Amino acid sequence: MDWLGLTVALIIMFVGLIGMLIPLLPGAPLIILGMVVYGLFYEFGLFTWIFWVGQGLMLALVYVVDYIASVLGARYYGVSSAAIWGCIIGGLAGLVILGPIGIVLGPLFGAIVGELISGRPPAYAVKAGIGALFGLAGGVAAKIIIGLGMIAWFLWVVF
Repeated sequence: MDWLGLTVALIIMFVGLIGMLIPLLPGAPLIILGMVVYGLFYEFGLFTWIFWVGQGLMLALVYVVDYIASVLGARYYGVSSAAIWGCIIGGLAGLVILGPIGIVLGPLFGAIVGELISGRPPAYAVKAGIGALFGLAGGVAAKIIIGLGMIAWFLWVVF
């Protein structure tokens, strides 16, 4: 029975890590859900209030980092709000239409189209699209590191 709860919890957490890459899955909340599932299988007594507050802060940090990385990438390359919206819409559409490769191509083309719609020259639109993509990639990398930290802390407490 010990391994069943841990296995289920880790599978949920792994899906949460995938959710850090795929915008349709709530990554960090799934990691927290995995911890709750483990607690339901066994006991919540292993987890102190410091653990839950720390996990909650890391959950919030995932969203703050995601926002800041996108804004910094956009600001550094001078991306317009149309490109940011294009990046978001392109990311979702790219994932649906192209699958995993759409996670990269969708935001890139979406930002370029957003800049072109706002009247920017094509060369600038491509530069802005690349900038939005770098901001997105930096945010994803930071979110994965935070998610791995959340899981590592969980495993440290459990073992």
